[in-house]
Amino acid sequence: MAALTPAGELAANNPIRHPNESEDYRRARQELLVEEIELRRHAERVASLRRDLPPGGEVPDDYHFVAEDGSDVSLSGLFGEKDTLVIYSYMFGPQRAAPCPMCTSLMGGLDDKITDIRQRVAIAFTARSPIGRLIEAKASRGWSDLPVYSDDSGEYTRAYVSVEDADMPGYNVFTRRDGVIRHFWSDEITGKMADPGQDPRGAVEMDRSGSCSTLPLRAAEPTGTPN
Repeated sequence: MAALTPAGELAANNPIRHPNESEDYRRARQELLVEEIELRRHAERVASLRRDLPPGGEVPDDYHFVAEDGSDVSLSGLFGEKDTLVIYSYMFGPQRAAPCPMCTSLMGGLDDKITDIRQRVAIAFTARSPIGRLIEAKASRGWSDLPVYSDDSGEYTRAYVSVEDADMPGYNVFTRRDGVIRHFWSDEITGKMADPGQDPRGAVEMDRSGSCSTLPLRAAEPTGTPN
């Protein structure tokens, strides 16, 4: 990889100026711009490390879910024709009157992007409540494209979200190579890793539909395999 131009040099070439801004404002904004460029580069470095992870563990079971039409769908079936599957498990267990507000906010931002996401990967949203409740909650938000599935048995949730079957979110990515399904990546930043004075949260790029070069939506392709 070619050496990168120092962030300060890139920022120095910034032609943007706004009416009536002060010299103090412009000086501070240029300093901030340098940090923004460095943040972008760090996100790219993290994304590269994600894509280059070694093969994860082989999935021990072909877990089953209930689809919106009431049919049984296996984890392998969720892949469809894709080689990568993203599963977001949201907080909507049987004990909840409504889905978690934060999960709902994240999912709402993805509803009209599902078609675009599916150009590269398969995607599914699962919760522990019965499928009827998931459909009702989906309709109440006006969502049309989000594919929701009930993990009615809880077997998938206990394997990849919470061993205790706790009501908590999970974000997992799986790959299928030569007929073998493996776990590739999951969000492992827990609430106990929050910095002082900050709300618990994961990495900065919360919009999972962004550039596939920076988000863990797809594993690195095997050598010789075209994109």
